[in-house]
Amino acid sequence: MPVPSLDLDGDVVDLLAQLIDIESVSGNETPIANAVEEALRRYPHLEVIRDGNVVVARTDLGRADRVVIAGHLDTVPIADNVPSWRTGAGDQTIIWGRGSCDMKGGVAVQLAAAARLVQPSRDITWIFYDNEEVQADLNGLGRLARERPELLTGSFAVLGEPSNAGIEGGCQGTMRAEIQLTGVAAHSARAWKGHNAIHDAAVVLQRLRDYQPAEVEVEGLVYREGLNAVSITGGIAGNVIPDRCTVAVNYRFAPDKDIAAAEAHVREVFEGFDLTVTDASAGARPGLDQPAAAEFLAAVGGSANPKFGWTDVAQFAALGVPAVNFGPGDPSKAHADDEFCPAADVVSCRDALLRWLG
Repeated sequence: MPVPSLDLDGDVVDLLAQLIDIESVSGNETPIANAVEEALRRYPHLEVIRDGNVVVARTDLGRADRVVIAGHLDTVPIADNVPSWRTGAGDQTIIWGRGSCDMKGGVAVQLAAAARLVQPSRDITWIFYDNEEVQADLNGLGRLARERPELLTGSFAVLGEPSNAGIEGGCQGTMRAEIQLTGVAAHSARAWKGHNAIHDAAVVLQRLRDYQPAEVEVEGLVYREGLNAVSITGGIAGNVIPDRCTVAVNYRFAPDKDIAAAEAHVREVFEGFDLTVTDASAGARPGLDQPAAAEFLAAVGGSANPKFGWTDVAQFAALGVPAVNFGPGDPSKAHADDEFCPAADVVSCRDALLRWLG
């Protein structure tokens, strides 16, 4: 199929619409990666590297500092929301469609800035990657971190995730765990001969009801933690006393903790129960004390906020590169069927990158 043509020199809002119109549900990023690669290769100031469905574009001007700016190309499945459409006019224009918020708005900003920043004040590595919306082992940025970490080298990184066109520093860590409750099966007509494992979940749920989540300050930002039950399963039939019950919990923790500390805390809360950690990802400190971050804050204006949730800034943090989230769109509209992005956010984010790096 022909590669759709992207106009990086035109209106950045039109560019966002062009990106939305290239369907790129996770696993089907080849067309959009081809379009991004083809568009970036038109600019002689950029060295373009293709690695699978990851596209990297770099300046190499011998600057004393290098920053990395990254965004993912994939979306969650469409819901009758491709191609894009618009409402409003002028500064009130809204762009609708799958990926408009999460995060083709950020990708449009990056592409437009990459084309314009011919002589940036810092060298820049632009990364456009695949499979962010699915399991971690497929994540294109994670693959680069494992196989080609030199491409992620920099003093500071920006991830274009939606943040209402403001700065969200670092991110929370996340941990999922399962609490296994064991009883004795019996016929429900003779319940006294068994032991109901589901009833034992009441103690687990009461601990969660009594739990007071912490508010933790990290580098001037206050992260609100949370520990919640997210599912409960048990029972095999309507006339059998269940001998097993599993309560799954999710812990969102501040980036002052590593995974070991987070696990120790969860085990302390559920002391006496059989608990298995099933998944964990460390958070990321915001790194706002770095010189590049201070200049970025000055260019964007306003103040930074903590990121509630996990994002790929953690991939950079694991490599020792402080990172923030900065992109157009309201993160609460990510994955929504009525996903949209204000045109004004797209323009302001692009202009902020140009001020910072121009």
